[in-house]
Amino acid sequence: MDELEFRRRAYGDPHSQEPEFLSAMQESPAREQFVAELKSLDRRVEKALKVDVPEGLADKLILRQQLTAHHSQRRRTRYLIAMAASVAFVVGVSFGVLRFGPVDLGEHALAHVYHEPKALLSDSTVELADLNASLASLRGLEHARFEGEPGQVVFKAYCDFRGVRSLHLVLENAGGKVTLFIVPIEERMQLETQFADAKYQGLGFKTKEAFMLLVGEQGSALKEAAKEVRQRFI
Repeated sequence: MDELEFRRRAYGDPHSQEPEFLSAMQESPAREQFVAELKSLDRRVEKALKVDVPEGLADKLILRQQLTAHHSQRRRTRYLIAMAASVAFVVGVSFGVLRFGPVDLGEHALAHVYHEPKALLSDSTVELADLNASLASLRGLEHARFEGEPGQVVFKAYCDFRGVRSLHLVLENAGGKVTLFIVPIEERMQLETQFADAKYQGLGFKTKEAFMLLVGEQGSALKEAAKEVRQRFI
């Protein structure tokens, strides 16, 4: 679920228990905070609507009727607010797109690894056919594929590199687990062949159609994974 759809649903019903909505909310602490704020606003409105009306006072009875009518219209009002917010969000995104500058791929690769720690805990098996099908779904990589498994693939998902839909894989070899990002080539992308922070090391290289970014804790595992990817990716 993209950000625009998530916000539309959150404004419509922040208490929604739909699995798709709950899953999207759990993808980001910022989304959870956003929904929590909407729920808090709901509680404040609910509390404000609970007005004790003294019996026998016509003006108080009229007030209660008005408040009840307001309560029934609250959902419709929230929907209108959501629509307005959606328009504002689209405008903001469009303006942001126009301002896109150079993208530091190494920096983004490290950020993605920290953002999805569960990926490194996965022990599932991704078949070669499934891997190649996902690869072919990326813009510009319709004809790219792995001619053999680049090591054991234990995690596969799509990710976003500043507006570029990319592939997020976790490979496992004798040296340990290595994260591989396959990013379709765009001119604004900036690639460093080596990058690192206090915890992870990274290697990057470019093929004809894509940037390959590998991130891991062990340099030996990175080199082994990079060798396998270079040999298998065509």
